[in-house]
Amino acid sequence: MSTDLLHGVAELYGVADSRRVSFDLEPAEVRWRLRRRGEDVEITIYRFLDMSTSWDAPDDEGARCWHSAQPRSALGHVIVEAAEAVLRTHGKAGYRKKWVQHSFPSAALDDLRRLHRQDDECRHEGCQISADS
Repeated sequence: MSTDLLHGVAELYGVADSRRVSFDLEPAEVRWRLRRRGEDVEITIYRFLDMSTSWDAPDDEGARCWHSAQPRSALGHVIVEAAEAVLRTHGKAGYRKKWVQHSFPSAALDDLRRLHRQDDECRHEGCQISADS
């Protein structure tokens, strides 16, 4: 689970209107552009052939792979659920073993969960617990 994705979605609960999150697919880059539009988030995903040359490139230089607008509450919820699934599958030790340079982003998940629970009033059981539980 990407710390940047968790932080990027969490920032949409504050003053941020737009965030970009990049995933390094070695050598390709997949970039998510998230734009808040009222209660919704416009999500556009771009693919670039080579991250070493695309990092500073404008979004429209990449191939647009997917586009959708979703309620921020749904996006926040699904990202929390995805992070929880990664944690259940690998555990913290397994996550660290698989992604050697990175620990599981528990604090980022807890921050997003708190914002989602507070602002979206989510009562789903999984949104009520901490990643450290």
